[in-house]
This record gives sequence, C-alpha cells and structure tokens, in this order.
Amino acid sequence: MSLRLLLDEDSQDKLLVSKLKAAGHDVLTAHEAVLSGKPDSEVLAFAVQKKRVVLTRNCNDFLVEADNLKSSGKTHCGILLRYEKNDPAKDMSYDDVVRALDNIQKAISEKTLILKNTELSLSYYRY
Repeated sequence: MSLRLLLDEDSQDKLLVSKLKAAGHDVLTAHEAVLSGKPDSEVLAFAVQKKRVVLTRNCNDFLVEADNLKSSGKTHCGILLRYEKNDPAKDMSYDDVVRALDNIQKAISEKTLILKNTELSLSYYRY
C-alpha cells in the first residue's frame, strides 16, 4: 500500500519527491497540480477532490483550514505536518520523512491509525 500524497509548495524539493517515489508513494506536487501560489484552502480543496493526503510544513495554516473544512461538514484524507525549527538536531531529514511515512502506512494497515480527517505530526512516527 502506498500513500497518495499531495506535497504542498514548501515540501516539494526534488530530492524529497524522488525519495518518496522510490519508497513507492504516489506523489503529486503543488507545482504539478498547478497550485503554486494558491491559498491553502484551494490546496486542501484539491486534495479532497483528488483523494490525496497533504504533506506540508505550513502546519498552523493547514490546521485552520482543516477546522474550517470539518466545520462545514466535509472531510479530508489526512494532513501530515512537518514541524521545522531550523535546528538540524531536531528537524526531520528527508530519510526521516520517508521512515515516518512507512510507519504511518504500517499503522494504517494494522488498523491502529485512521488518517481520514486527521491532522498528524510526522515527528510522532519518526522512530
């Protein structure tokens, strides 16, 4: 099983995209989806329409958008949040991101995690 990801503008570095694809994920970038420069609400609406999980470092804004979406009675496929503090000792490397996604996939397959309508920090799955 692979995750169907939509990478927000802040997370579409070519090396990360390459590593995610090599790990078997279905990756679409904001640039490929013609979402560059679009508001987060449009990015999330696109992800909902295309049934994709959003991967972003724009955590606070996407949490607000998720709340707005849910309060309007709609759902999303999941929002994966990459919190960055510009501290190499704490920030996740691209390999950490791939490993976290592998752990998330495992939790989904074991039915210990439901990603639908969930906003989830990747750092919890970094192990």
